[in-house]
Amino acid sequence: MTENIINVGIGFATGRKSFKKVLNTYAYNWRECGLTEMKKIRLSLFVAYDLKYSKTKSSDYTVLRDDISELFENEYYIGKNEIDNITERLTYENIINGESAHILFESGYAAKRNAILFSALEKGMDCVMFLDDDEYPLAVTNAHSVALWSGQHVLSSHLRNIKNADITNGCHCGYVSPVPYIRFNSDLTEDAFRRFIGSISSDVLGWDSLREIINNGGVTYADTKVLSENKISEVTQTNRCKFITGSNLCINLTRPKRVLPFFNPPGARGEDTFLSTCLAEHKVLRVPCYTFHDGFGVYKHLMDGVLPTNLKYITADASEVTERFYRACVGWIRYKPLYIYITDPKNYSDRIAADYEQLSESLPGICKYFGRKDFMNLKYELERYSKNVKKHSKYFSVAKSAWARIMEMFDL
Repeated sequence: MTENIINVGIGFATGRKSFKKVLNTYAYNWRECGLTEMKKIRLSLFVAYDLKYSKTKSSDYTVLRDDISELFENEYYIGKNEIDNITERLTYENIINGESAHILFESGYAAKRNAILFSALEKGMDCVMFLDDDEYPLAVTNAHSVALWSGQHVLSSHLRNIKNADITNGCHCGYVSPVPYIRFNSDLTEDAFRRFIGSISSDVLGWDSLREIINNGGVTYADTKVLSENKISEVTQTNRCKFITGSNLCINLTRPKRVLPFFNPPGARGEDTFLSTCLAEHKVLRVPCYTFHDGFGVYKHLMDGVLPTNLKYITADASEVTERFYRACVGWIRYKPLYIYITDPKNYSDRIAADYEQLSESLPGICKYFGRKDFMNLKYELERYSKNVKKHSKYFSVAKSAWARIMEMFDL
């Protein structure tokens, strides 16, 4: 970063064409806080898109309104052809091999985030700000059973602090967890659900905090103390991790050797969690700005200025809610073996065995409560990913080594 100009990349890894409406909302937010009038800040847009996720076409991502497009110095759209171009150049120049290229740039949403990081470095960005296509620059608090809303200057909060950190990460409210409101009964007791969650989730999701979310109808409210005190804090290491999230996330690119890749096992998620396991020697700051996570897609009207006074309970009565919860469970169980293998290798076998036992005991009640027998697949997924954990660990090591070689290109 120079004294006069800060080149900022805005990164979206997305498969929803509704990302444009979210981008529009952020653009209004940047105008409102005066950020777009600051001559020392130049914004460029980086969109890595997936046409298969919701059967979209490239123009759903690449065609912006003129008043939005004019805010950006440049726009970069990263589809399959652009990914192929990146991997072909890197392999042709013998910087990485084909296996490394596939792991880093062609497998899941971690790959799309890596493509954004690479492209942002190549285009001379000083930092890249990752935003999600279902999160909005708003905070919601709960006062006397009434939802109170406040706008959040997300990007400017990060830019004030990223120069002094490797990573800055904001906070999240709204429907952060995919776990819906549960009416515990004889089919699914609270204790059985607690054991189920413990068997499929990592240390990020503690039962006490999750129970509070469930009791709030699936809603995580913003902490009024965080909003009022407006303090920066350093993220400390817990169980070999400095936990971050994949959005409301800014990465400093001015020191390329300190820029690390995202990774997820094939077919899994957890790219933010695995990056968290690599940050022991990195400075990670928590900045006091919130985004509202509309994980179930029920509050898109927030972007039109409609602010509800009460937030709905998200119950398992709707098939789309159950489907999202099921997909989240599959994603969690697929990355848990590698997470344990990295963070607690000595107790790996015992912990996986305990998780399998708890799954076996709790899944019949889960299937009955949600009316879906395919939750039983979680046992198979745990077995499958546990059997392949050494291979996935090797992939992760390959990804980190190959990425380090790529970063040497930019560390001039």
